[in-house]
Amino acid sequence: MGKYQLDTKGQVAVTKFHEKQKPTKFDKKQHIEKLRAEYLKKKQKQTDK
Repeated sequence: MGKYQLDTKGQVAVTKFHEKQKPTKFDKKQHIEKLRAEYLKKKQKQTDK
């Protein structure tokens, strides 16, 4: 047993804190879609000139 024991309210607070601190998962499909959209905008600007 640990020296410092949390009650349920404390455990919930700690869990919530760690969820906020955890970096968001990298979504490869969403990232590729974003890059594609940026590329198409750039390409469109070049063809307009």
